[in-house]
Amino acid sequence: MYGILLPFKYTRIGESFWESKWVGFENFKYLFSNDAYRITRNTVIFNIVFIIIGLIGAVGLALMLFELSARFVKLYQTILLFPYFLSWVVASYVFLGLLDMNYGLLNKIIVSLGGEAILWYNEPKYWIFILPIANLWKNVGYSTIIYYTVLINIDHELFEAADIDGASKIQKIMSISLPMLKPMITFIVLMSIGNMVKADFGLFFHLTLDSKALYPVTDVIDTYVYRALRGLGDVGMSSAAGIYQAIVGFILVLLSNALVKK
Repeated sequence: MYGILLPFKYTRIGESFWESKWVGFENFKYLFSNDAYRITRNTVIFNIVFIIIGLIGAVGLALMLFELSARFVKLYQTILLFPYFLSWVVASYVFLGLLDMNYGLLNKIIVSLGGEAILWYNEPKYWIFILPIANLWKNVGYSTIIYYTVLINIDHELFEAADIDGASKIQKIMSISLPMLKPMITFIVLMSIGNMVKADFGLFFHLTLDSKALYPVTDVIDTYVYRALRGLGDVGMSSAAGIYQAIVGFILVLLSNALVKK
């Protein structure tokens, strides 16, 4: 694991790893004095929002699928899962068709209603809503199937007994379905917490078209490491950001594991 030494060295092209100069904590000083707060804030806040919205959406859709007859479930499963198998590169063109300044569907609707076209890729304030919606659209189907699988394995005698007692659908959901889903919900949420400092690179890089105007909101640890290496060619700086992410993620994994044991 000699790569963990890179954040403490100044590496230049043409020099071997061992010949490069030691710089101590200089790379970390630069990182924490400039960008660490912003990229950590964006990464953590967006992941918290993704966890909450994803949980509500997936559980809600799973409960709705559970109420459907078997012949319709396959159709809706396919519709929900289809976005999950698209790459973010393809998804970025789908959203470009919606958000393009001149030809985007949303701007055409806004203009037809008497409004002014919006430069979506130059306005960070809109992306605090667009990114959670995009993440939900792409990933909710996978989580929904997991929860739906739990629901179909619940003992049907519980629901039959509830019907005999005159329970409504809401009462059955609150008293049977959700309690049975609780262990799986707890497990998935805790595992998500362990990955809270790991952002979806494709979402934050490709979907935003790497627009510099959006960096205050969309720049996360993963995209920062990529840009530091690609744009500056600074191996030490990008490695410092990478090991910072690894350490924080490791701490969160330990905490989530401790919570799972409880």
